[in-house]
Amino acid sequence: MNNPKPAVSNVHPPERQVIVHADDLGMCHAANLAFWETFSFGIVTSGSVMMPCSWAPEMAAWCRAHPEADVGVHITLNAEWQGYRWRPLSTCDPQSGLIDAEGYMWRSTAETHRHMDADAAVAEMRAQIELALALGIDVTHIDTHMGTVMHPLLLPAYIQLALEYRVPAMLPRLSLERMAEWGVAPEMGRALLAQLDGLDREGLFLLDAILAAREQDDHLDVYRRLFDAVPVGVSHLLLHPSAPGHDIEAIAGSAAYRIADYQTFLRSELWAYARQQGLRLIGYRRLRDAIRGSAN
Repeated sequence: MNNPKPAVSNVHPPERQVIVHADDLGMCHAANLAFWETFSFGIVTSGSVMMPCSWAPEMAAWCRAHPEADVGVHITLNAEWQGYRWRPLSTCDPQSGLIDAEGYMWRSTAETHRHMDADAAVAEMRAQIELALALGIDVTHIDTHMGTVMHPLLLPAYIQLALEYRVPAMLPRLSLERMAEWGVAPEMGRALLAQLDGLDREGLFLLDAILAAREQDDHLDVYRRLFDAVPVGVSHLLLHPSAPGHDIEAIAGSAAYRIADYQTFLRSELWAYARQQGLRLIGYRRLRDAIRGSAN
C-alpha cells in the first residue's frame, strides 16, 4: 500500500531536512525498478542516473513518462565491477586517460585520477549531462559516482557545471582541513572555498551533511539511527536500492546489501519513523527551481 508523501517545501532552516537519494540508477534494471517502487512509496525522494550504463535509456523513458520524478545525473568516471563494465560517452581514445587496457573506465578512483587527462574528464562530465537532457530527463541535480569528482582538477569543473546548468550539486560544506585530506594544496583549497562561497551566494544549497549506511546489520535499525543523526539544515542520505534478481546478483558483490536497502525503504515502519522524528523529506527539484527562480 502506498503512503502519502510527507510534505515537501523549500528550505526553511532550522528544520531537519533530508534528501533520501537512490544512487546508481541506469546501472541495471534492478536499480531502476527499485527506484520506481521506492519513489512511489514515498520515502525515497530523489535519484541519479549513470548515463554511460546500458539501462540508462530505460530510466530516461520512465522519466519522460513521470515528469514529477526527481532525477539527476550521477556523474560516472569509473566502472568498478568485475564482469560488468562501461565505456565513456565522449571518447574511445586511450590518450584521454579515461579507459583502461580493456577499453572500459577504470575500476578505481585512484586509477582514474592517476591516468586521466583532466580536460577529457571534464568533457565526459558534460557529455553525461547533455545526454540526460537529450533523452528527456528533467535533470534536477548532479552528483558523483564513487566521489571521483572530488579531485583538485575536477572539483572546480563540477562546481562550474552546477552554475552553468543552474542545478544543485551534491556538495557538503568543506573546510581546508577536509580538502587537505584529499591532497588539495592550501592555495587550491582557498580558491575552491571561494568557489563554494560563490555557490552559497548563488543559492545552490551546499549540504550540511552527507549520510550513508556503513553497517550491514538490521537495515531498519541502521536507517532509524541515520534518521536520528540528521542535523538541522539540508542533508543528503544516499542509498543503493536494487530489486532482487539475477542481474544485480551477478553484477555486485554488494547485492544483498542493495536488496536490503530496497526492502527497507518499502517498509511503512521506516516511513512512520521519519514522520515521528519530524524530518522534512525533500528532493532536489524544489532546490533547483528555487535556484532558477532566483536568477530570473
